[in-house]
Amino acid sequence: MILGLLALTGCTRSAEPPSLPPDGVYDHVAADENSRADPVPAGGTAGSVTRPLKEAGWFCAHVRANADGRALWCRIGHRDQADTVHPQVAQFLLDHDDRLVWAWFPPVGQPDNQVAAAAAPALAAIWSDAGDRVRQEINDFDRDLRSRRVQRIDETPRTAWRDTHADYNYSVIDGLVVTARDNAVRRWPFGAERYATTMSSVVDDLRAGGYDCAYPPQESCNRSQSNGYFRVTLNGDQIVSARFGIGSLIESGRQRHPLSQEFPRGLTFLTEAVRRPVTERIEQSRRSGTGFAGIVAGTVVIIDARRGGAREDNFAAYFDIQIGAPLAATLPN
Repeated sequence: MILGLLALTGCTRSAEPPSLPPDGVYDHVAADENSRADPVPAGGTAGSVTRPLKEAGWFCAHVRANADGRALWCRIGHRDQADTVHPQVAQFLLDHDDRLVWAWFPPVGQPDNQVAAAAAPALAAIWSDAGDRVRQEINDFDRDLRSRRVQRIDETPRTAWRDTHADYNYSVIDGLVVTARDNAVRRWPFGAERYATTMSSVVDDLRAGGYDCAYPPQESCNRSQSNGYFRVTLNGDQIVSARFGIGSLIESGRQRHPLSQEFPRGLTFLTEAVRRPVTERIEQSRRSGTGFAGIVAGTVVIIDARRGGAREDNFAAYFDIQIGAPLAATLPN
C-alpha cells in the first residue's frame, strides 16, 4: 500500500533494528547491583564521552552499576517560547574495563536535529573518526526524509551504518542507537532499591492524596483537582524512576500549597535513606520558584520550574520533578 507522503531514496531500512532494551539484558538475578548515583569521573571513557555534553550545559551522572557494567545518564532541558521544557537525554553503558558498550541518543521531537548535535561530539571524544560520520549520515537521512514522495505504510524510515568501532542505527522514532562491535555486557545493571520503594506499597498513599491510581496495570496516576500526575518506570514492582507534577503558591514569602496536600504521608515512594534530603531539595525549589538538576543523597533529582509573577515573595509556579534515572534503553513514561 502506497501513501502520498514521502519516499526515502538515500536511506536504508534495517531488516532487524535493535530492540530497546536489547533482548535479555535485564533477565538476570541481582549481580552486586549498586544504585547510588555519583558524579561522572573526570578521567577515562566515562569522563571523555560526557565531557562535550557537560560543556554544552548537560547534567550527567553515573547512575547504577553491577558486577558486569555501569550506566551513565545525561540530560538537558530545552525551553520553547511557551516556557515548556522538552527534555533530551543520552544514555551510555560501559563495561568494567572502561570500554563503551552501548549508547542511545533518543529523539527530542523537535524539527532541529539535536540528536546529531549531542551524539557527534560525545562519540568523537572516544572514537575520533566517528563524529563526522554521525553528522553526515544523520544529515543525509534528514535531507532524504524532507524530500521523499512516497512511503510504504509497513516501514519505519531508518538508516544504518557501521565502522570499526560500532554498529549505528538511526530513525526518527528511536533516535541513534550505537552498539559497540567488540565489547559486550551480558547483565545490565538494574538496581534502584537504595532510593526507591515499590509501586504496590505506595498506591494507597497516592490515593490518599487525591490521585486516581489503578495499579496494576497502570503506571501513571492523575490528580485532576491540581493538574497533577505521578508516573513511574518499573522493574517488576520496583520503582526505578518517578516523575510527578506539583504546583507552588508563595504569598508574602509563605507556601500556601503545602506538599502534604498531594502527598499527605510524604514521598513514600522514596526510601527512608533519601526521603528527607530529597524532599528538602524539592521544597527549596518550590519556595524559590527555581529549577534544579543534580545529585541529592546519591539520588538523581531533576526539577523543571515554570514560574509566573514578578515579585520575589508572591508567585505561582508549576514543577515537573523526576527522581532517579530509568534503566538504560528505557525512557520515563
